Order: sequence, then C-alpha cells, then structure tokens
Amino acid sequence: MKTVNHCPRCHHELDEGPIMYRCAHCCRAVYAADIENEFVPREQVAVAA
Repeated sequence: MKTVNHCPRCHHELDEGPIMYRCAHCCRAVYAADIENEFVPREQVAVAA
C-alpha cells in the first residue's frame, strides 16, 4: 500500500524520503514526524454468500 504525503505549505506531493521529505514545488524540507499521517482502515466490503 503506497501512501502519498502532501506538503503542509503548498499541498503538492512530497518525494519518498523515509526521514525527511522534500517538496519539488516550494523546495521545502519536511521531517516525517511533522507530517500528519493517520492510519484509517478501509471499510469492509460485503461478501455475497
């Protein structure tokens, strides 16, 4: 499962750095700890019996 993180300043996609992300649009460096990344489980799909 791949998640896409967004820059808190300009809301563009960030690169795939595990500790520090970089925004190509505004050239801002963002630490992973500063990104709000909450896990939300997917809803279960009903299985037809």
